[in-house]
Amino acid sequence: MANEPKAAELPHRLTLDGRSRLTVTGVLEVESFDEESVALVTARGALLVRGQGLHLQMLSLDGGEVRVDGTVDSIVYEADAPTGGFFARLFG
Repeated sequence: MANEPKAAELPHRLTLDGRSRLTVTGVLEVESFDEESVALVTARGALLVRGQGLHLQMLSLDGGEVRVDGTVDSIVYEADAPTGGFFARLFG
């Protein structure tokens, strides 16, 4: 639709409190999550959070906000992945 903002125009912010609570805005999709990693698609690209005991405490895709609790070891933006589904990215 013409009135919807483009992904690059959505506000995107990371807030990390004491390595134990990460709040991310501008989230378009949660690709996967477990206790050691959370993979997100954000307005600024793919974001991978790694750590220990990670849990999604808040998920509001309507508002584009995700909160992750646990011990955060790293936050990395991934290089642009080839288009396609999971297997295209895995074997691409």
